[in-house]
Amino acid sequence: MGGRSHRVGLAALVAACAAALVVPGTAARSDAGAVTWQAPTPAAGSVVAASAGKKVSVQLVAVSALPATVIRIAPAAKLPRGARLSSTAGNPARAVLSWVPRGRQVGTHALQFKAVETTAVPITSQTVSFHARVEPGTVRLSGDENISRWAFVRRETVVRAAPRTTAYAKARLKAWTPEYYPNLVLALQERLDRNGTWVQVRLPILPNNSTGWVKRAAVGGFRITRDHLVVDRAATRATLFRNGAAIFTTRVGVGKSYWPTPRGEFYITERMSGFHDPVYGPIAFGTSARSAVLTDWPGGGYVGIHGTDAPRLIPGHISHGCVRVRNAAIVQLARLMGVGTPLTIH
Repeated sequence: MGGRSHRVGLAALVAACAAALVVPGTAARSDAGAVTWQAPTPAAGSVVAASAGKKVSVQLVAVSALPATVIRIAPAAKLPRGARLSSTAGNPARAVLSWVPRGRQVGTHALQFKAVETTAVPITSQTVSFHARVEPGTVRLSGDENISRWAFVRRETVVRAAPRTTAYAKARLKAWTPEYYPNLVLALQERLDRNGTWVQVRLPILPNNSTGWVKRAAVGGFRITRDHLVVDRAATRATLFRNGAAIFTTRVGVGKSYWPTPRGEFYITERMSGFHDPVYGPIAFGTSARSAVLTDWPGGGYVGIHGTDAPRLIPGHISHGCVRVRNAAIVQLARLMGVGTPLTIH
């Protein structure tokens, strides 16, 4: 009996000593220090909407109940190509996922993140998982904040009525203008989806104001202009705007009533000089506008903006559709305006 009591007492003493050796707050602290995800972190299983070509920013916040704990947010699975996570350690820990999805990334992508301890204090962390659903995207290229974008045509290409290869072929764009200058287009918007990237452009064809879609690879890099030339037929006046403010204006001659200068939205296609015929003055600009009846522009059909050997006729309705400008004014305009400039004719 005495031996048994001794053994029981010894076991109790060992258990008591073991309990005394446990550092307060270790095993227990692991549960108490569990990390929670807080707003604006997307809820587990939720779906974040995104559009191809447009930036997505997702904020993540993780908090530990232990004030001394320092945590950092990290990906728990591979991020989609092009996505980047910027993380700031702390308690709370914060991170921002930034991503501009591409057209071929249209679809649903799983995203998973975890909180990682950066101190010796053990923590319990649960990952957070949600999805990003990428829809086909359309990016406006011209018309916002007085910005327009244009590009040279790289190679002869088919223009489609819609951004897909099965759509009706509206026209063919050539790499050179009829006057053998590099051809260019004014870009209106860009469409990104799994079928590739397409660009909607203005077309130098009849009927005027036509637009169509070309593959992105068919045109070069986008160039930016903040200029906009406006021709008022009734007031026989042309005004060049830059960033929305008028920087140049002059009286002009426009088409006669039976040879009207066409109304609509166009762009400057080329700049020419060195004419041997004084009727065009020292400089001429080609435009994407076409006359449906008759024009005196070289090559037939295209409406130009050019100098004149009959300045006394300006202002007035005097031409076959072209916009005539006094020679001194066209030289001044040429110093200010480049190709690719949007042209509005009222």
